[in-house]
Amino acid sequence: MELIKPQPTGKAPADWFTGDVWWDVIVAGREPSRMRANLVRFAPGARTHWHAHAVGQILHVVSGVALIGTRGGTVLEAHPGETVNCPPGEEHWHGAAPDRFMEHIAMWEGTGSADTPETVWAEPVTDQQYDGPRTCGR
Repeated sequence: MELIKPQPTGKAPADWFTGDVWWDVIVAGREPSRMRANLVRFAPGARTHWHAHAVGQILHVVSGVALIGTRGGTVLEAHPGETVNCPPGEEHWHGAAPDRFMEHIAMWEGTGSADTPETVWAEPVTDQQYDGPRTCGR
């Protein structure tokens, strides 16, 4: 057993995010573990670009209102205590509602292969996609 030394808070790269986003790595598992988890903080209106995870992603909302969008045009609104499953390979985005900060814990797994990326990033989410009709998870 070991206590994992915390890494400094990091600013999310503009190549993957729109707006101000910061994260704290909770765990970046070492082999044989492939577990990954980050606490991610989004400023109002901030969001990821389109992306997909090889083995899926789980998002657990800690505070604020999370918006999670799919290529089909669905924008799911999730609240503190709610957990969203993004299936393997599904392109999606997630971010904060326009009027408040949002924090979530993002959990995913590595692929175990240097030839297969954990996450494939695509283009930024447009304002029209971000402002699409919302579906509440409640």
